[in-house]
Amino acid sequence: MSGIIIFSLLLVLMLTGMPVSISLGLTVLTFIFGFTEVPIESVALKLFTGIEKFEIMAIPFFILAGNFLTHGGVARRMINFATSMVGHWHGGLGLAAVVACALFAAVSGSSPATVVAIGSILMPAMVKAGFPKEFGAGVVTTAGGLGILIPPSIVMVMYSVTTNTSVGELFMAGVIPGFVLACLLALTTWWRARKHNYPRLPKASWGQRVKALRESIWGLLLIVVVMGGIYSGLFTPTEAAAMSAVYAFIIAVFVYKDLGLKDVPRMLLNSANMSAMLLYIITNAVLFSFVLANENIPQQLADWLVGMGLGPIAFLLVVNILLLIAGNFMEPSSIILILAPILFPVAVKLGIDPVHFGILIVVNMEIGMCTPPVGLNLYVASGIAKMGMTELTKAVGPWLLTMLGFLAVVTYWPPLSLWLPTLLMR
Repeated sequence: MSGIIIFSLLLVLMLTGMPVSISLGLTVLTFIFGFTEVPIESVALKLFTGIEKFEIMAIPFFILAGNFLTHGGVARRMINFATSMVGHWHGGLGLAAVVACALFAAVSGSSPATVVAIGSILMPAMVKAGFPKEFGAGVVTTAGGLGILIPPSIVMVMYSVTTNTSVGELFMAGVIPGFVLACLLALTTWWRARKHNYPRLPKASWGQRVKALRESIWGLLLIVVVMGGIYSGLFTPTEAAAMSAVYAFIIAVFVYKDLGLKDVPRMLLNSANMSAMLLYIITNAVLFSFVLANENIPQQLADWLVGMGLGPIAFLLVVNILLLIAGNFMEPSSIILILAPILFPVAVKLGIDPVHFGILIVVNMEIGMCTPPVGLNLYVASGIAKMGMTELTKAVGPWLLTMLGFLAVVTYWPPLSLWLPTLLMR
């Protein structure tokens, strides 16, 4: 009964158009004051202890690093490198977009940031080169989703905080699926370009490729700094996030010199605003999880689903459907912080690996960012390409089908996610 009351309150508040974070907070307070005898002191205590986890510190650092990289010319140099390598194939600029998105995803941790950084340069370039506007928008919108699958990933940090799963293992688990999805998106791009005979660029000489690599090497080295440091045990994922912020600042201001010292306060303020927004959502979600746990709702749901005879295969299918529907209406952070505390205990009870379950959720979030009406990547790409949402939704169709096929593989073939972390960290 308490579960019905909680979710009814949340649904009513969200249907009024109220932001998810405020809806969560008001739901918690209304339920606590109206239906329980939980002392207000315990709520205040949970409010502070819930966000004092060391892993949460990674979020503002990755956001800051992403801001420096997005505005610091790193994306442009990565695009030049990607174009020199694959531009001469069918749909060369489209393939370059996928490669550049994968590279930028490996240093930014954010899908919208990846779409902005790569799309603002490559989408106009593709139109100028003779590609249909829909083709360029479809490629960048979906390939930008790699920003939350290829580590480091802010969404993985959120899942880790919510479920107490190792961030390092999640990062390692995202490497191979991220690479495979990038290859599948590139294959879809190549096939459509070949089918419609889209333009190809002149083949770059090895001298031009070496020059492009030399110019982009400082940005690419950030991948080595973050993942190499975590893998070698030199520092934790949170310390890696701090290192990435410092490194991004140095290369943007002192190496590439695309940003001046006068631009740094603006970058810090933008990052602080975004971090505060995410931390506010996390704080309210922590309270929401506290209420659910206090009412024993996740355990009751787990017992109910197991009692229904749902095995791992059927449960994962239900989870995928639920997350894909939720992805149409909410952004990833809110979905994970609301649904993970409910679904995670059931997954554990059914013997599903927490890291595999995390990657499955991240892939669902990735698809959700490319579907209407609330897909963040769609909104960002719509602004860059000057396209309506309906037109853009049709444009992403072929790549979205590829991502759904990939989701099925990730869901039912755990070794794709678990092989690397098992080899390196277990």
